[in-house]
Amino acid sequence: MPVISTFFGILIRMWHDDHPPPHIHVEYQGFEALVEIEAGNVKAGQLPRKVARIVREWCFEHRQELRENWIKAQSFEPLDKIQGADRD
Repeated sequence: MPVISTFFGILIRMWHDDHPPPHIHVEYQGFEALVEIEAGNVKAGQLPRKVARIVREWCFEHRQELRENWIKAQSFEPLDKIQGADRD
């Protein structure tokens, strides 16, 4: 599964041809969660509260880029990297 962003030790991944609704997979220090792109809410798994807040804010800031990557993923196209919350 491609990593599309990394920040503060948080890995953001997106599967190709994954099930709806549009979402990302988040990993952080042994925690894993599925996070909806539109609302930034954790839909499965769990994250520490502070990490969930950072990811939610990052989703809001990069919603359009995430939507575009989701469309590419559904067509098995290469995904774009997205700038992390730490601006790296």
